[in-house]
Amino acid sequence: MSKQQVLIVDDEPDIRELLTLTLTRMGLDVTAAEDLAAARRALSDKSFSFCLTDMRLPDGNGLDLVQEISSTYPNLPAAVITAHGKIEDAVKALKIGAFDFVSKPVDLNILRRLVNTALKLRGDGAVPESSTTEAPQDSSLLKKLTGESEAIQHTREMIRRLARSQAPVLISGESGSGKELAARLIHDLGPRADQPFVPVNCGAIPTELMESEFFGHRKGSFTGANADKEGLFQAADGGTLMLDEVADLPLHMQVKLLRAIQEKAVRPIGARSEDTVDVRILSATHQALRPLVESGKFRSDLFFRLNVIELPMPSLRERREDIPMLAKRFLNEITEQWSASETPEISPQAMEALIGHYYTGNVRELINILQRAVTMCDGQRIEPADLMLEQVSVHDQGSVKHDIDEEQSLDTYIEDIEKQMLEDALRKARYNKTRAAELLGISFRSLRYKLKKFEIE
Repeated sequence: MSKQQVLIVDDEPDIRELLTLTLTRMGLDVTAAEDLAAARRALSDKSFSFCLTDMRLPDGNGLDLVQEISSTYPNLPAAVITAHGKIEDAVKALKIGAFDFVSKPVDLNILRRLVNTALKLRGDGAVPESSTTEAPQDSSLLKKLTGESEAIQHTREMIRRLARSQAPVLISGESGSGKELAARLIHDLGPRADQPFVPVNCGAIPTELMESEFFGHRKGSFTGANADKEGLFQAADGGTLMLDEVADLPLHMQVKLLRAIQEKAVRPIGARSEDTVDVRILSATHQALRPLVESGKFRSDLFFRLNVIELPMPSLRERREDIPMLAKRFLNEITEQWSASETPEISPQAMEALIGHYYTGNVRELINILQRAVTMCDGQRIEPADLMLEQVSVHDQGSVKHDIDEEQSLDTYIEDIEKQMLEDALRKARYNKTRAAELLGISFRSLRYKLKKFEIE
């Protein structure tokens, strides 16, 4: 089997020699170029499996080369070498299509892992540069996002593209819209698929335990630390770490997280040295982060580091045409999980009610409605009454009006509506607070605060 071809672009002879030696020892055939002109000539002469370029070159910027590769050779992963601490350069490179980055002075262990990850995208290098055909396995995985609406087709295409990069992705969208599924697909379709996928709900970790949970600790570093413990970063080493509800991170933890992402290293509590980690970061939130940045509740530097590329997940209300297909799939899954003898059918009237329902909990809410309907239906046919829909339908939402007493202030009126929504969500969730928070699209912490505020037991 012929060796894979790698292109290195750097104007410093010592660095070119070091990189060439390192990659040659990995069994790669290395072509070294000292500037953009030489790199372009090499690209026209050979088919490469990976390119690594410095940012500052005598005849231009390495970002120009990354952009050219991204448009002309879409299947060629290109990484950049950035100056130490110049995280804005790394973010810019990732935004225009760079596969990943490595900072000066180059850590050779990090470089080797980066190159190995990039080469997994190309296998033996036999993928034609012009090929954009979706692999059968990719197509099968992407079908986990059920539906054929324009919104979901666009989302699938975005996920397919994002899987080929190592850029941090911020997955936004309402509660229950499938953010974790999108993150898993990005991982499963990418070169890290054979490595760990570690999801963590940032809002569910007690503040005092966050540093230990994320970075680990050494035995004896604090009371109760009876043994060494690895953190989430170490558990995800080589793979993907998904930070769900990242908006719930306290400010002190945001600082530590930013440093871990930038330095690609973490220091366990009580340790004298740092552990190098190779982790792709995917974040998710149902809250808009930019207003939190503007109010000082979320660090702007961390926001720009996490939000290199944003993947907005469409709400179920934006893709109602997918509801019949989703309902059929979930009914099959429910009856299989519950070992039912036969999958019930949905009457046309019940399907119309499902399509017209105003979903605040999106796909997760649809699943709960169908689980309830399977339990409540008499026989093998689900009727509208079995759905037990209590919320206002999409057809009525625009015409709903509340009578405001002339002496009632706007603040009081809004508080009354908020209290009613909390009580409705609790009833709908059968007084499960975690589920109620999901239905309302707020964190569990926010729900507890509001319940206390309105003295709701």
